[in-house]
Amino acid sequence: MSLQASEFYAELYLPFLDHAVVGNTYFAAPVPGTPLRLRIDFSRTIYANTYGGLRLAVVHPDRGEIDAVTLSFVDHGTFHRRDEAANTHPNTKQYGTFGTYRPTGRPPWDGAVTNGLRDAIEQYSTVWFPGAWTASAPGRGAAHAAAPSRAVAVARSGTRAR
Repeated sequence: MSLQASEFYAELYLPFLDHAVVGNTYFAAPVPGTPLRLRIDFSRTIYANTYGGLRLAVVHPDRGEIDAVTLSFVDHGTFHRRDEAANTHPNTKQYGTFGTYRPTGRPPWDGAVTNGLRDAIEQYSTVWFPGAWTASAPGRGAAHAAAPSRAVAVARSGTRAR
């Protein structure tokens, strides 16, 4: 079954103009004229056809993968509402994940809230691609833009994230 990856990535409202979705992978050239690329894949879990997050990688055409990070759906609250509504126990394979199985007519990631993932992608890509992410990025509503990111909130409070 298809993951409908292009629709999932579209809901993230990533601002990169030069991008493509091939299969289940998102590729972008965030800064035109530079060799670095951003690759985003769904990260697998130990269960077949079940995904627990996104894996971001910075790729150079000659040197290969330079850096990578995995963003867990649990850590970014992607399926928190869905799992709370379903009373899904944290030790089940459904908690904070999605798989290729789905009810007819719904995407496999139905119920996902992508704001936390988008903020984490923004923080990561800003390090590797300065200037590629702007406040006027597509999908960046006034309410979302006004909300400070977790990193900014932690920096302001002077406490360290655990």
